[in-house]
Amino acid sequence: MGSSKKTLITIVGPTAIGKTSLSILIASYFNTEIISCDSRQFYKEMTIGTAVPEKEELAAVPHHFIQNRSVFEDYNVGAFERDALNVLDTLFKKHNTVVMVGGSGLYVKAVLEGLDDFPKIDPSIRLELKHVLETEGILPLQDQLKKLDVITYNTIDIENPQRVIRALEICIGTNLPYSSYTGKLKKKRKFNAITIGLSGEREKIYERINYRVDLMIEKGLLDEVLKLYPNKELNALQTVGYKELFSFFEKKITKEGAIKEIKKNTRRFAKRQLTWFKKDPNTHWFDFETDFNNIIIKIENLLK
Repeated sequence: MGSSKKTLITIVGPTAIGKTSLSILIASYFNTEIISCDSRQFYKEMTIGTAVPEKEELAAVPHHFIQNRSVFEDYNVGAFERDALNVLDTLFKKHNTVVMVGGSGLYVKAVLEGLDDFPKIDPSIRLELKHVLETEGILPLQDQLKKLDVITYNTIDIENPQRVIRALEICIGTNLPYSSYTGKLKKKRKFNAITIGLSGEREKIYERINYRVDLMIEKGLLDEVLKLYPNKELNALQTVGYKELFSFFEKKITKEGAIKEIKKNTRRFAKRQLTWFKKDPNTHWFDFETDFNNIIIKIENLLK
């Protein structure tokens, strides 16, 4: 392979499928570094509930964008696109290939092909939607999005109020579905992209999720969430594994009930991740139990 064109190898797939360990094997094989593209692992206050790689894993290969922010900072996908491209510029000076790994579809898309262009929306629409969220909760907003744009409803993280409100304000402000604006614009990147997807039988994915949640509880997830509880309104904390335990601390639900909810919501999240990633026809899919050498053979062939 000529060194003129650099390649970003991205590993995608649902939560708990084994992306972290595969990315470390691939990065070690190519003697390169990893960019984390998991929007929940940016935050240093969130370790257990976001399944940040273990210390040994982080030591095995240099990682970027892991716990480099605080939940008190405002950070979004546009800022991540800019930061990630800057880091990639630097890394590609030293390496022909770099590995990117993550389950946040929108963040992966931002790096690989840029963000979509949306029209300006009357700010009063967002204020109204926020008012609904504060007074009635997220459910009526989810229902409204399902009516106005079922495609987006099925692919975004509908437990995330920020995402739901963003999609709804576009639907309402333009009288067109949010999904009609997405996927139009692909920015040219200076690097080639190879995307490897990991999947598996639904039952096996769900087993892995349930096991992982139990492990998180064992590792001390309750203490982690309790420390964050006073700031439970922060955007970064509107996420699975944290919201459910906030409800437990508010005595709205039992501890067992909260753990059950985390498992259920993580399974739903995994399903959405797969729906999102399966939309990209260029992804090369493998069962998560595939022998590592077979995946490397595929990558080596794609690099030719």
